[in-house]
Amino acid sequence: MNYFLAKTDPSTYSIDDLEKEKKTVWNGIRNPQAVKAIKLMKKGDKVLIYHSQGQGTIRGLAEVVADNRMDYTDERSWLVDFKFIKRFPEPFITLKEIKASGLFNDLALVRQGRLSTTQVPSKLIVWLKKKGLKI
Repeated sequence: MNYFLAKTDPSTYSIDDLEKEKKTVWNGIRNPQAVKAIKLMKKGDKVLIYHSQGQGTIRGLAEVVADNRMDYTDERSWLVDFKFIKRFPEPFITLKEIKASGLFNDLALVRQGRLSTTQVPSKLIVWLKKKGLKI
């Protein structure tokens, strides 16, 4: 099992929306690096749901429930199905905290703030668990 991070603008689609719907198609991914991450996702992988737009916080956990596939409505885009697993309690882990740790300067989320989807290295998962996230 691998971990990924999917960033979303909460005014467009939030962890609340995913919790209500229980399952969603994660689509609209066109950035080549983000598409590469989507292509790596397999059924059973876990996905950290990250709210952007000023919040910069990891809000919850989802699971990949179907293999990725090309979005036939847009040849540059790929999509994948997620199901809601849980929301994380406050205080939320912030991007500011991740950056301040100095441990993840090579992480795409830290280097490329606008990247919407990325694979998460195991060292970040270990760090998040030490911070109290039940992943």
